[in-house]
Amino acid sequence: MIFESHAHYDDRQFDPDREELLSSMGANGIGRIVNVGSDFAACRHTLELARKYEFIYGAVGVHPSDIEDLNEDVYEWLKETSSDPKIVAIGEIGLDYYWEKDPKVQSYQRYWFCRQMELAREVSLPVIIHSRDAAEDTLKIIKGIHGDEIPGVVHCFSYSPEIAEEYVKLGYYIGVGGVVTYKNAKKLKETVAKIPMERILLETDCPYLSPEPNRGKRNSSLNLSYVVKAIAELREITEEEVQKATYENAFRLFSKVK
Repeated sequence: MIFESHAHYDDRQFDPDREELLSSMGANGIGRIVNVGSDFAACRHTLELARKYEFIYGAVGVHPSDIEDLNEDVYEWLKETSSDPKIVAIGEIGLDYYWEKDPKVQSYQRYWFCRQMELAREVSLPVIIHSRDAAEDTLKIIKGIHGDEIPGVVHCFSYSPEIAEEYVKLGYYIGVGGVVTYKNAKKLKETVAKIPMERILLETDCPYLSPEPNRGKRNSSLNLSYVVKAIAELREITEEEVQKATYENAFRLFSKVK
């Protein structure tokens, strides 16, 4: 079975066939899914999905590109909602300097990143971290607030193997998705081959980042078999070993999942 650690089935791209698609997961070897919030509306929809489907769990948090959604009232809602038995993480949270170049907004991102990390510490949940073009600041913040005390995964990892090893030393997991199948994904391929198998999670970030041979099309957890195959080839192990290890890894991180 496969554990999908990062999906966005609340996205409107799934509106035409969401129920049919999700109902097919078990028959296609997808055992568990963590649906991840991005803005406030997505968090509310994530909670609804998690309550509706037994195999779906949720993460609630506000993405750095959506921090205009964040205020003290929303923060309190996140705190209250985190106690729901189907909410297993705070995320996705972090920094994104790719889309945002304004130093003032970047500072605001850092503020809410720290606040949501502290929220995770307070409610004893792991974090799902988004970091794009912000490698130095992300690591600096995590180390500065003793992030090694807060379990987590760096979602859609895009940095060097050396930075990945820094996260592994802190006890973090590395999220690997469809990008690992791309020919130009040299750094990610090197990372997957180098870090311990015990620190890798499978993810799609669907509906985005479909693997080859479906690149450019809407992504879903059904495409994780291509990611599994790529990881197996890079590590020279069987696909069954990849599935087993990543499944166990996800259960270890998301300890509320049953």
